[in-house]
Amino acid sequence: MTTDKPRRMPRLRRDHFIDLTPFRVSPAFTRMWIGSTLAGLGGQLTIVAVMLHMYDLTQSTFAVSMIAVAGLVPMIFAGLYGGMLADAFDRRRVALIAASVTFASTLLLAVLAWGQLETVWWLYALSIVNSSANSIVLATRQAIVPRLLPRELLPAASALGGITVGIMVMVGPALAGVLVAFAGYAWTYSLDVVLMTSLFLGLWTLPSIRPEGEVVRPGLESLRDGARFLKKAANIRLQFILDITAMTFGQPLALFPAIGAVLLGGGPITTGLLTASIAAGAFLSSLFSGPIGRVRRQGLGIERSIQVYGVSIAGLGAVLGLAALGVFAPETVGPASPNVPLIVLAAVCLAVSGASDNVSSIYRNTMVQAAVPDAIRGRLQGIFIVVVAGGPRVGALYAGTLATLTALWFPPLLGGFVIIGLVSLLVRLSPRFRAYDAENPVP
Repeated sequence: MTTDKPRRMPRLRRDHFIDLTPFRVSPAFTRMWIGSTLAGLGGQLTIVAVMLHMYDLTQSTFAVSMIAVAGLVPMIFAGLYGGMLADAFDRRRVALIAASVTFASTLLLAVLAWGQLETVWWLYALSIVNSSANSIVLATRQAIVPRLLPRELLPAASALGGITVGIMVMVGPALAGVLVAFAGYAWTYSLDVVLMTSLFLGLWTLPSIRPEGEVVRPGLESLRDGARFLKKAANIRLQFILDITAMTFGQPLALFPAIGAVLLGGGPITTGLLTASIAAGAFLSSLFSGPIGRVRRQGLGIERSIQVYGVSIAGLGAVLGLAALGVFAPETVGPASPNVPLIVLAAVCLAVSGASDNVSSIYRNTMVQAAVPDAIRGRLQGIFIVVVAGGPRVGALYAGTLATLTALWFPPLLGGFVIIGLVSLLVRLSPRFRAYDAENPVP
């Protein structure tokens, strides 16, 4: 029976926990999941370490935010072209080649750090290469999943992806903060190199996976073909717009180094803790994701999840505003004297944001995988990855620029309210999206 809204969880039963059936059904999916989880954990070490490294070199929040912004255009190109490659060639081979580029850029970053040759421009350049290659890996890997599992297990697979995100972002940033503080950048980058090798094991053991249906060679015609499909796919198009809205106005990650240094105190440890809180929320929401797979009104689920996300981001801005007023603050806020009560409140807000974003991601990813035909799935996954990864980069520019012009607490406070209002308006104008039925997926 179709539900009117995402179901609330009553008293806990076993079927409220995450569905592990995809592991039992597909050993290939299991190996790919393990490989991507370990490699993603290492990738998070590098992401946070590069942010801290850039802040150490420049003492500039704007310079930190520009790490994400500088890679935006190359990442968009890589995501779109990678999607075209996934729709034209063996997806396993495409993913392996892109993973090799990611590995090489991480290795070079470690070598430069050990030789003390790193500069601001090296950090920018290698971050661009790494994120571009990784976007191809992600787009291709997501296009592979529906070939390994039946449609009814796609929500469970997406929830398992939330577990991956939870593990790598919850453990990775916290570990990165500790490693940078006590061992230095070179050791942190080197650990990522070791963990990255697991990605090859997960991809290498996959069977050959060629796209089904008519193959369009990469190029302008392939891109036009994808654009024509997206123009007709109102539900897929709107979920992309909603995610861009949430990520543009509700992604304060670039502010975390400065928040840890001058506003909440605690330095790199606080930066890692705040980032890990987002992942903790994502992890818990996936752990108790059993009811999510049974919700048919997935468009409505996306709307409500993103609205909760906006509330939590606005809450973070309010907490940071209290910190700016000196509430609960020690005499001198700094790396050795953190404002513990407000750090805890900020972490709770970010955990809620991570949980709600993960629920939205499960619905959005399932919608793309179930409603889009295999012949064009790579290109749509490429656009999906560009939206998911590109939105936070635009958000970094918004947060970094506005914080520079105003205060650290203002971008999340304003952004949270903008998200709530825009999402409500956009979904109200599209009743078909609210009525989307997972049992009869229509793009």
